[in-house]
Amino acid sequence: MSIPSGARAALPQVPEAVHRRRWAILVVLMFSLLIVVLDNSILNVAVKTIASPAPTGLGATQSELEWAINAYTLVFAGLLFTAGLLGDRIGRKKVLLSGILLFGVGSALAAMSGSPGELITWRAVMGFGAAFVMPATLAVLVNVFERDEQPKAIGIWAGSVGLAIAIGPITGGLLLEHFWWGSIFLVNVPVVIVALIAMAVLVPDSRDPNPGRTDPLGVVLSVVGLVLLVYGIIRGGQLADFADPTVLLSITGGLVVLAAFVRHEKRTSHPAIDISYFKAPSFSAAVAAIALAFFALMGVTFFSAFYMQSVRGWSALQAGLLILPLAVAQMIFAPRARLVVDRFGARVVCTVGMLLVALGLAAFALFDATTPVWVLCVLFFVQGTGMAHVMTPVTVSVMQALPREKAGSGSAINNTFRQVGGALGIAVLGSVLSTVYRGGIEGHLGALPAGAREAAGESIEATLGLADKLGPAGAPLVAAANDAFLKAMHVTAIGSATIALVGALVVAMFLPGKTPAGQKSGEGERSVRAGAGR
Repeated sequence: MSIPSGARAALPQVPEAVHRRRWAILVVLMFSLLIVVLDNSILNVAVKTIASPAPTGLGATQSELEWAINAYTLVFAGLLFTAGLLGDRIGRKKVLLSGILLFGVGSALAAMSGSPGELITWRAVMGFGAAFVMPATLAVLVNVFERDEQPKAIGIWAGSVGLAIAIGPITGGLLLEHFWWGSIFLVNVPVVIVALIAMAVLVPDSRDPNPGRTDPLGVVLSVVGLVLLVYGIIRGGQLADFADPTVLLSITGGLVVLAAFVRHEKRTSHPAIDISYFKAPSFSAAVAAIALAFFALMGVTFFSAFYMQSVRGWSALQAGLLILPLAVAQMIFAPRARLVVDRFGARVVCTVGMLLVALGLAAFALFDATTPVWVLCVLFFVQGTGMAHVMTPVTVSVMQALPREKAGSGSAINNTFRQVGGALGIAVLGSVLSTVYRGGIEGHLGALPAGAREAAGESIEATLGLADKLGPAGAPLVAAANDAFLKAMHVTAIGSATIALVGALVVAMFLPGKTPAGQKSGEGERSVRAGAGR
């Protein structure tokens, strides 16, 4: 992944003043990304507390908890593509500053929420801000680093996700042990202030010098299509019924609108994104790998929080500390993944990475209420190692397939597929978990009144809450709830691992192999573009 000195002069050069401070700029970009990812990882360990009755929490139901997560995802996924295009057109620094400011305002308001409905609303505002932060960080990175250093920089950028995964749950656990639930959002505010100052001082502005005419119809179609698709996926997961008419209508409508978007982009003389890039198998395989990896991983991340806190009885802080091995693995291996790719090629590295992810997910099918802690730690380390060797190579493949001036669009594509895949994972696998759990617990709720029986069967937290009210008589119900949840978790884990195996097959078939000795690094990109143009 290095470029000979003779070839380097032919590439667009970064201004020397920017080039000298590129590593400081990378730290600021990592800091901005960390804020966005950290918030979601904090929320994962706080769902149990927020579900508790006031004043401990907000008394949120399972459905309201899902919407607190999904409102963010829905807005985030729907606007990512538009945010990337806007950054390319008006300047990535402006978009980055605006996004992080809005995220901070949304965080402060979320902390003061007086009801689950208010929390859902302000989470949506946070998603709006985050949509403008995520693609801008990667686009700025590509514009301040020359091509030969981009894999290293992207690896470090991806490693910062691991850092956020580590800091988030631990910080969330500490805050929840000493402060009220809203502190998990309020903690974002001072971090946002520091990030704004650092960005204003260090980060240069960049944009597409020749953006051409705007494509308002393409932008509208992309937003409407993505929002309809993601909403239908989320709603289907909530209802545990993807055949529901409203779900089918939303998903079908989203797919139809997105098909119209693709058709429009192919025909217009000024497309928002050049669809021909997807004709290159390596480019399409990279974005598919991102979607499949996060489909598998996000569903498991959601139910693992309940496994650790509800079944095992660990505190939010203890659950956060157990995620540490996953984060450490990502921080160790993501920045170094480029070296392994140089030696073995992206195809081999990503295939092995996806197989490790699948192995880690499948292992959940063997867990019970007494599985040793060290086994859980090893599992998370394996998952983190696998993800590090998937995310860095596929992100490099996506970003280096597009011209530097289209970095915002490339970053938006990368993150849109990741978010849609993650939303699918939470919805589909969450639906599987809920359905299997309900089937396993219903036989133990027969003596309860109809209303209480329906509420108690909604989730393990609802069942345990009812058992707690019953006192000593609720002990058999606790045991039944744990058994039903473990069975549901095992089925869901096998589903997750299967999706990861599909991802391994995709990258094994379509990602490029090892670059032949003597071939210039830049030739890989040119071959992708040539393939896209045919």
